Amino acid sequence: MADYDAQLGRDVPTQPSAAQRDADDVDLLAGLRGVAELVADARSVPELLGDVAHFASVAIPHVDGASCVLKQPILGVRTVTATADFIETIDRVQYDEFREGPCLTCMESGRVAISGSLGSDDRWPHFGGRVARMDVHSALSLPLIVAGQVIGAINAYAKARDAFGEHAVATGVQFAASAAVSVYHAQLLHSTQTRTEQLQRALGSRAVIDQAIGIIRSRTGASAEQAFERLAQLSQHENVKLATLAERLVDDAVRRARARHRS
Repeated sequence: MADYDAQLGRDVPTQPSAAQRDADDVDLLAGLRGVAELVADARSVPELLGDVAHFASVAIPHVDGASCVLKQPILGVRTVTATADFIETIDRVQYDEFREGPCLTCMESGRVAISGSLGSDDRWPHFGGRVARMDVHSALSLPLIVAGQVIGAINAYAKARDAFGEHAVATGVQFAASAAVSVYHAQLLHSTQTRTEQLQRALGSRAVIDQAIGIIRSRTGASAEQAFERLAQLSQHENVKLATLAERLVDDAVRRARARHRS
């Protein structure tokens, strides 16, 4: 059984019947198949997290709503996606208002956090009381772990008390392990695409700056270093980015050349 952080004195739900286990296994397989196909669809990270939350609500028994978040070094969490409006409210209460709750606990410890009576859970007195007044009483937060590092979490909530027993926890842990790989690969893909776009922009800017230097040299007879210095000084004087100024200079030269050609 997975190691997890449970509410002290909680009532452990009875184990499901064999028929219920079989039905849960079918749902788990559907969820696992879904997250395994996500990266191949080249979805954005927010879209992928939304799909992970959806498949979690399918795979884990007794879930009334789920969310998925990524861990951020400074702000704690980012890109929260939820399957229901009341989950978005719960997450705002946890991350923005009280800064306490099962998700934050599980991401800090790297262990599953579970509660069957949030209103009486001493670990999160402010969060638990607020959520219980929303008629949500059970929580199950599962860390997303890759290479020993917590990259985020899946949060499952239920209105019933003691909704998540040993079977639900085991199912959730199995789902989270697969989901973590998909989320991590999506992050890597997004990071690679971002770096490629930045490099392409930098190369494009460099080409325009080189063209502007050539125009200045042809007009003034200056060296490449002198032309660049003049361009840089003009950029500072007009408080305009160097690439923007260079593009403006090149466009102006093109317009003049076309005008001469027409005349």
